Amino acid sequence: MNTVRPDFDAVAGTAFGDVVGALLTAALLTAVAVLVMSAIAWAVAAAMGSWQTVAKARTGVLVALGGAALTGAALSWGGWLLKLGNHL
Repeated sequence: MNTVRPDFDAVAGTAFGDVVGALLTAALLTAVAVLVMSAIAWAVAAAMGSWQTVAKARTGVLVALGGAALTGAALSWGGWLLKLGNHL
């Protein structure tokens, strides 16, 4: 099974790989934290009958899922750009 990873050897001698890896890790951890907090808020608000808060918490869950998806897409896109740069 092939795994999608950027080729950081293309920019050898720089800290590019470390910076990108740290930023993607921070973005993913933030998305997961927002997802957990929004899901908890959604459950509590639904139990209390606060439908306005339920709508806001549901939006938070969807935004967190979108952020996690964009983080994964950024990793794939970065890998594609690095491979493209090697061929030009």
